[in-house]
Amino acid sequence: MLFAVISLGLLLLALFLFLRRLGWGLLPIIWIEFVQQPVRNLLMGDTKEQRILRHVQQHAKPGDPQSILDAIDTYCSEKEWAMNVGASKGEILDAVIREYKPLLVLELGAYCGYSATRIARLLPPGGRLLTMEMNPDYAAITRQMLSLAGLQDQVTILIGASQDLIPQLKTKYDVDTLDMVFLDHWKDRYLPDTRLLEECGLLRKGTVLLADNVIVPGAPDFLEYVRGSTKFECTHYSSYLEYRETVDGLEKALYKGPSPMKS
Repeated sequence: MLFAVISLGLLLLALFLFLRRLGWGLLPIIWIEFVQQPVRNLLMGDTKEQRILRHVQQHAKPGDPQSILDAIDTYCSEKEWAMNVGASKGEILDAVIREYKPLLVLELGAYCGYSATRIARLLPPGGRLLTMEMNPDYAAITRQMLSLAGLQDQVTILIGASQDLIPQLKTKYDVDTLDMVFLDHWKDRYLPDTRLLEECGLLRKGTVLLADNVIVPGAPDFLEYVRGSTKFECTHYSSYLEYRETVDGLEKALYKGPSPMKS
């Protein structure tokens, strides 16, 4: 009995420290994602992502990317929270794309195709988006979203882990260097994938890295690396977590080229 009490106490302490680090504003999301959503999925016989797609199919106008985004935002703000970049941070993403006019963009983490739709609709003529998604079910939903938006010809969906796909970009997908990278996948992959992009020669002087959720859940090692490196010029954009009032932000890291060799 004493062991069980001590174990429970340690578990609660770990949960308290975890929530304290991430911010108490995430508590409702943790409840939704790990308690409410699994129960709802079981009762309804489908997934949240399938319900989002169905709502879009029923309410959005085919061939109109903005109506796709609006339908997703409406569903996720009124019915079920989801981890899209959202309208608030999405406007920052839009502004960066409009400023730099990238012809070749890599997205890490497609989820349901929300940010892919945002990016693809703003690409200049001849622009191309490569989006990597590990979950094949999410990739299938992304494909349907892009088709509904009429953007399927501008986007290539790559299914698999980023660390496996990034080294293949030059040989299998006709990539020289990237104009922009949008990081929105597992936060602990931000730093190793940034280093991998460098090692594979996929970044050039002027390549823009834009990373979502650098405050919540947070990517402290990525921020420390790009802010402390002479290879990057960083700008932080403060905003709010998607569909919440919790403070979050995006980090833009402009690649300036390899660090000069020390003599």
